[in-house]
Amino acid sequence: MSTSSLPAKASLSQLRTRAKDLRKAVAKARPDAIARVRAHHPEYRGNAVDPAAFTLRDAQLTIAREHGMNGWAELMEKVATELVEGRELHRYFGVELNNETWDLMDQIDENSPVGDQERLLYGAYAACLHWLEAGNEANHARGEYTIARAALRIGRPALGLEHARRCLELVLAHPDRMADWDEPFAHEALARALAATGSPDLARAELARAQELTAAVAEEGDRKVLLDELAKEPWFGL
Repeated sequence: MSTSSLPAKASLSQLRTRAKDLRKAVAKARPDAIARVRAHHPEYRGNAVDPAAFTLRDAQLTIAREHGMNGWAELMEKVATELVEGRELHRYFGVELNNETWDLMDQIDENSPVGDQERLLYGAYAACLHWLEAGNEANHARGEYTIARAALRIGRPALGLEHARRCLELVLAHPDRMADWDEPFAHEALARALAATGSPDLARAELARAQELTAAVAEEGDRKVLLDELAKEPWFGL
C-alpha cells in the first residue's frame, strides 16, 4: 500500500474539504473513490464498501492513511505543528476543532455509538479550551454555545443547559467583545436547552428573545445564518 506526502503548505481546511469530497464520491459509488477506500481504510481493505454506511470519519481516516498517518488526529497535529507555534497553535486548533465539531453535528446523535458521541462532545470541549488560551470572551462564549449544542445533540440536556446558561452569561457580561449575533445565538441555545429539560414556558420566552434580536442584526448574511439555525430541529416539542 503506497502513501503520498503532504502537499506544501497543507492546511486542515484543505484536507477537511478533501474528506468531504471523498465521502460524497463514495456515496455516489464512484469507482476511483471506492478504490481509494479499499486501499487505505483498515476496515475496508480488500472488502466491499457500503456507500450508505461510509461516514465523514471514515473519509477522514482514509485521507490520513493515504498520507501515512494512523488517524485524523495525528494528521491534524502534523499539519498544525508545521504551520504555527505557541499562542497561534492554540488559535489554529480552536478553529479546526470547532469546524470539525460542526461537521460532525449533523451525523452524530444520541443513537450513535458512544465513541462517536464522545468524539463530538470532547471535540467541542477541546475547541473551547484552546480558545481560552488564544481568544477573548467572545470566543469563550461561542465555545460554550458549541458545547451546549453538542450536549443536546447526544441527549444530555442538563449538560446542555449548564453550558447554554454560561454562554449567555458571558455574552451579557462582555457586550463590548460580542458581535450583534452572539446574543440571539445564546438565547437560541438556552431556549433549546430549557425545552429539552422540561421548561417550555421559559423556553418560549428565550426563543422569542432570540427572534427579536435576530431581526435587529445588521448584516443580512448574519441574519440569514441565524434564521436558518432557528429553523432547524430539534426543538424538543416547543
